[in-house]
Amino acid sequence: MVMLGFGISVAALIFLIGVWWLYIIIKKRREIKLKERFFKRNGGLLLEQQLTSINASVDKRKLFNSKELDKATDHFNVNRILGKGGQGTVYKGMLTDGKIVAVKKSKVVDEGRLEEFINEVAILSQINHRTVVKLLGCCLETEVPLLVYEFIPNGTLFQYLHDQNEELPLTWEMRLQIATEIAGALSYLHSAASLPIYHRDVKSANILLDDKYRAKIADFGTSISIAIDQTHVTTKVQGTFGYLDPEFFQSSQFSDKSDVYSFGVVLVELLTRQKLIALTGSHDIRSLATLFILSMLENNLVGILDPEVIKLGKKEEIMTVANLAKRCLNLSGKRRPTMKEVAMVLEGIRESKKESNDQQNHEEVEYMISEVFEPLKFNEFTFTDSQPSFTKRSL
Repeated sequence: MVMLGFGISVAALIFLIGVWWLYIIIKKRREIKLKERFFKRNGGLLLEQQLTSINASVDKRKLFNSKELDKATDHFNVNRILGKGGQGTVYKGMLTDGKIVAVKKSKVVDEGRLEEFINEVAILSQINHRTVVKLLGCCLETEVPLLVYEFIPNGTLFQYLHDQNEELPLTWEMRLQIATEIAGALSYLHSAASLPIYHRDVKSANILLDDKYRAKIADFGTSISIAIDQTHVTTKVQGTFGYLDPEFFQSSQFSDKSDVYSFGVVLVELLTRQKLIALTGSHDIRSLATLFILSMLENNLVGILDPEVIKLGKKEEIMTVANLAKRCLNLSGKRRPTMKEVAMVLEGIRESKKESNDQQNHEEVEYMISEVFEPLKFNEFTFTDSQPSFTKRSL
């Protein structure tokens, strides 16, 4: 009887273990099938097709595990939120190797947003530029898709311009640097990338600032690649009011000059530190771009400039940048400069400043040397055959 009872107990134990393992296997298979369903629903197959068509790839190290990102963001804790936008919420995360990243969790997927998500991955997979935010990878096996970017610590240019911080003043040199970096990145996208890329949503809220307050362009959800011989693309009108090219709004034809217009608005923001929409003295609501153009036409640029610009910047440099912004905001796209031309003008200003500073430093050094060694001209040594003798000569 004892042996029989023992045998029954062992058999029951084996049966329970078998049931447990079967449950685990079924659960894992369900998880795998669920992840596969999410992968397809989140556009995984479409993404693979897009990457193949543009000869780009997202290697295995860029396909993040859902559990890894959940842990990295502390289960997407609200305290980790860096910002919210039309496409989703961005969280600060730390990977298992200690690397800090930004994780964008998309909103509930619909067909339109799915296209934007896939488009952003495909576009950023083509770009490798120091002034464009780097895409580290994505995760498609979750209910909504996740994108993982390099972490940019100092927020957006919009925040820096309008959430003023007395401890971190926005100097004229910083404004020039940021403007030059943005222009350089857009010039690269338009004319140096393997396929021309139009950003289509250039604005201060989509420009991030790193630890040294260098600019990085972000948010490529509505961007588009075009054939090298194309000059424009006909598409539905979308963008941010205040930055939107009026010509594109009327014709639905987006070109590189549409990005130029949006950059011109950002340049005006840097010059004036004003919001996009303003209430004038006559209680008319006008865009910042319109107010800036009117100020230029009325020869009243001082009335709209940020006082810090007037205080810290050189008049010639300010006027050069203001006239450049005016050209970018021309209602006719054909009369606007290209981003390459814009970048060259801004680079020229910075180079001239550098040369001027170098010349000033050189003159200061020469002055210091003359101050130190000038007295020695009054007291010189003459030598005889035996020993030196001291004589005094006057200048």
